[in-house]
Amino acid sequence: MTITQDYKNTLTERVANDPAFAKALLDEAISLFLNGEPDVARLVLRDLVNATIGFETLAQEVKKPSKSLHRMLSAKGNPTMDNLTKILGILKTQLNVSINVDSTFCPPEI
Repeated sequence: MTITQDYKNTLTERVANDPAFAKALLDEAISLFLNGEPDVARLVLRDLVNATIGFETLAQEVKKPSKSLHRMLSAKGNPTMDNLTKILGILKTQLNVSINVDSTFCPPEI
């Protein structure tokens, strides 16, 4: 008997039942982008898209083929700023959130 479960199923259930978790995933993806970890950020966005609107609906909204969006949000993907902005905007609307960015001073490392 297998006692493990596919993380994608768990993630989809959690996003469906916990809007705060979905918002936290979006926040994490944006933070990862801004802090220099775009590979991980794209994968988090990919999981969030799969758990919310799905790639077919996203493709219709962005007016790009679903396959192209899958490539954009892969670890080696390279979405343009325009495409990334559209994707984030659609997720923002889907999750009913606004995005605010705060910066803080980080003293140089010695």
